[in-house]
Amino acid sequence: MIRLIIYLFILQLGLSQKILIPMDQTQKNHLKAYGTAFWTLNQGINVEWILNYRGGAFMVDSYPEVEKECRIRGISYEIIGAEKTLIIYNEVEINNMDVVLLEKAPKIAIYTPPNKQPWDDAVTLALTYAEVPYKTVWDEEVFNGVLEEYDWLHLHHEDFTGQYGKFYRNYHTADWYVSQKQQFENVAQKLGFSSVHNQKKALAQMIKNYVANGGFLFAMCSATDSFDIALSVSNVDAAHSVFDGTPIDNQIQKQINYENSLAFSDFKIISDPMVYEYSDIDYPPSNDVLVRGAEADYFSLFEFSAKYDPVPTMLTQNHVPVIKGFMGQTTGFHRDKIKKHILIMGEDKTTPQVKYLHGNYGKGTFTFLGGHDPEDYQHFVGDPQTDLSLHQNSPGYRLILNNILFPAAKKKERKT
Repeated sequence: MIRLIIYLFILQLGLSQKILIPMDQTQKNHLKAYGTAFWTLNQGINVEWILNYRGGAFMVDSYPEVEKECRIRGISYEIIGAEKTLIIYNEVEINNMDVVLLEKAPKIAIYTPPNKQPWDDAVTLALTYAEVPYKTVWDEEVFNGVLEEYDWLHLHHEDFTGQYGKFYRNYHTADWYVSQKQQFENVAQKLGFSSVHNQKKALAQMIKNYVANGGFLFAMCSATDSFDIALSVSNVDAAHSVFDGTPIDNQIQKQINYENSLAFSDFKIISDPMVYEYSDIDYPPSNDVLVRGAEADYFSLFEFSAKYDPVPTMLTQNHVPVIKGFMGQTTGFHRDKIKKHILIMGEDKTTPQVKYLHGNYGKGTFTFLGGHDPEDYQHFVGDPQTDLSLHQNSPGYRLILNNILFPAAKKKERKT
């Protein structure tokens, strides 16, 4: 009732018209809609994110420049008056919905190599298509302390174990592999490290500290499990000699420190360079691929209480509750390897696979999404990049874009 009175007061101040951007099946371009919301925040205009209402709709005071931007970007929108606005607020009040105020667009950084290939990263594709501004950073910038300038960090499909993606068996003579290996070794040496795996493990710890200090971290595919593995073996040589010229520690499994990892525990490391897999976190495992086919592979999103659990509710906003699966070097996460306090947000209920998870560390948060590209079921090295103009309503890509907006949310006092 108090909330309803506040809304009535706001309406009486003269904000009689709103722009409503629906995010249900009526939306022509869901991905561009996120970009419009982000653009609006960058203009100093607050955006209301109406959780669980019409697929997670956005609502903003009616400004000509915002309406013009909606038209330019080709998204669906409605101009509504005070009466309709009041009806929406009332519907929110009595249902599993909530209004989250977005106040300031987060500064976004993507951790990505300078010579990345088109197949490398779905987040880069999503932000570029949605016209969301971002900066790229790489190892030297991170070691120079630039992460503190950013609110949100995405890790492209990196191998933080220093094993060059474990592509050794199939690609170690390929030009791109040889070039990347040399580049990584040069950077490690420049930063004062004797090996790439030692440098990458130090980098992983810096990113972990970034989260502890209040950063928002998002990672997909191999950047998820390789990151946690690197944290857990910070003082152990876990890279085979083909990668660094020094022998691997033969007691590696006994020296894993699971307390240092963010999301995973009790996993076993796969150190064989001829096996395309880091550990038994990945499910289904890449070295024993279970390909069900795009028509049979799906995962379900959890439904959370919007008023009591706004963060996971924001991260799971979508116009469908079931999303088609997609594979990757790390397709998903074995349920038995996930720490007990981690929040599961998406899963395949028919298998041990968890697809989407979220956790807190220190003052910050991290979100992991399994798989490589939500619109390319079985992506291979050398495949062309996905054309998102053909997938502008992609539910999987919506999960990525949910993550860039939730740092903009005004923090509320928890009701529990």
